[in-house]
Amino acid sequence: MVASSVAEQLVEVLRQAGVERVYGVVGDSLNPVVDAIRRTEGISWVHVRNEEAGAFAAAAEAELTGRLAVCAGSCGPGNTHLIQGLYDAQRSGLPVLALASHIPSAQIGTGFFQETHPERVFVDCSGFCEMVSSPAQLPRLLRVAVQHALGARGVSVLVFPGDVAALPAARPTGSGAFLTEHGVLTPPPAQVSQLARLLNEARKVALFAGAGVRGAHAEVMELARTLLAPVGHSLRGKEWIQYDNPYDVGMSGLLGYGACHEALHEADLVLLLGTDFPYDSFLPQARTVQIDHDATRLGRRTPLELAVHGDVGATLRAVLPQLRPRSDRSFLDGLLAKHLKALESVVGAYTKDIAGHLPIHPEYAAAMLDEVAAEDAVFTVDTGMNNVWAARYLTPNGRRRVIGSFLHGSMANALPHAIGAQLAEPGRQVVSMSGDGGIGMLLGELLTLAKYQLPVKTVVFNNGVLGMIKLEMLVSGYPEAEIDNGTVDYAAIAAAAGVRGWRVTEPRQVREVLAEALEHPGPALVDLVTDPNALSIPPHITAAQLKGFALAAGKTVLSGGVGRMIDLARSNLRNIPRP
Repeated sequence: MVASSVAEQLVEVLRQAGVERVYGVVGDSLNPVVDAIRRTEGISWVHVRNEEAGAFAAAAEAELTGRLAVCAGSCGPGNTHLIQGLYDAQRSGLPVLALASHIPSAQIGTGFFQETHPERVFVDCSGFCEMVSSPAQLPRLLRVAVQHALGARGVSVLVFPGDVAALPAARPTGSGAFLTEHGVLTPPPAQVSQLARLLNEARKVALFAGAGVRGAHAEVMELARTLLAPVGHSLRGKEWIQYDNPYDVGMSGLLGYGACHEALHEADLVLLLGTDFPYDSFLPQARTVQIDHDATRLGRRTPLELAVHGDVGATLRAVLPQLRPRSDRSFLDGLLAKHLKALESVVGAYTKDIAGHLPIHPEYAAAMLDEVAAEDAVFTVDTGMNNVWAARYLTPNGRRRVIGSFLHGSMANALPHAIGAQLAEPGRQVVSMSGDGGIGMLLGELLTLAKYQLPVKTVVFNNGVLGMIKLEMLVSGYPEAEIDNGTVDYAAIAAAAGVRGWRVTEPRQVREVLAEALEHPGPALVDLVTDPNALSIPPHITAAQLKGFALAAGKTVLSGGVGRMIDLARSNLRNIPRP
């Protein structure tokens, strides 16, 4: 249709940008836009129960597709609810556009009902935030917002008073192409030569991979093979580098496992590959080179001997011909052995009487979920202990995806992320690994699953407490307080909402019920009653933290098993060439 109003013009430009849906809750100042969507082919409104969920859903859609995703909120509380999901998208580098409607333009500045200043509110969680005050600003300003989100890989916010959206369009919409694929950044030749020199001079090199190694698995493996270097990874890097990796030494950080920490601290040179790993206390703070396509990230976590500005894959392809292959495997093989030992030393927490333990060990449940889930499943993971179980038990294979609020760390992200993931990939299995704290916070989104009959499988690890907060209190020496979530039957709640539910209290039922739920054609929820004392500590903690555990004595703290990763570690050790 030819746009006759500002709202219609907004929707027309969104369609030109390939947008197929807008997530939000309708409201008076948004009504012109919602009505324009209703009358436009190829785009639909997704009615979530909380605008926060809409922003998370948009973030997950953008994560999976790489295309622009859109959420919206009406004036005042409607659009301020968006902020958690927008922070998550901005920090994760996801192209999301938020439409934030405003109070009537004549009332702005008078303290009118529901008045906020969204053009101020959203500045910190976006790269672009501007207000439309006149129809003459469109469609240009919207095109700028869309291109900014796509080009800068982040959030754009377009604010508009509801009455302006209903006005006649002042200019023809026209058409124009948007960015569909980013260029690949190759570093300057001098940086490549310096990188080659440092790598050739170092006797022991360790690689640490983040999300920036996506698409560069083959190049990282070739580099590790050439340098005989151990490869560790961050949580966000795990899905892109840990599979088919004979050099794997695990993960560093608060959720870490294996020998990654030792590899980074024993190396003569650490090479950071596409990672903005925030926990600087886990980095050696010396002897480090960093490769990143975003120059603003270079050196902000640790001092650098060399900063390389380039795409990881392109940089490695440029430097590999200049490297001298190594023959001394002692550093690599020693760390592979340490990695296996580290995994075996804690595997008892996963295997010993696990199938008969009551309450259910969350490690066991996560391992069973890993076994029965599809090889191309999308897992969305709540912040907290579910991050631990996902990091240690979900087996990456190059086709599975794991999405979480890994940088913003918001609670309750898993279920709304799953909504966006399922709508973006309707033929794919989507599993929400939800904590009882997270599911309780945005419980209304079960109604969204039921309304649209989205076949999301929600697996609730229900230990009745805020598990990560409990762990924080333990390591700090505080007695646990106000972390009790109560005894709640989430399967019964799901059933009342129109979602098929199962409640599992016996370990022997876990695998069978998970398999049945994953085969269910519609939305399903499995409520797993798990052990509240099954916590996880990182492989390296301070003396003060250990003292905290002693002060909070009497609690059962497990280092945690590692599922099928121990099989990979054993295989890697078996495959070491023998003289």
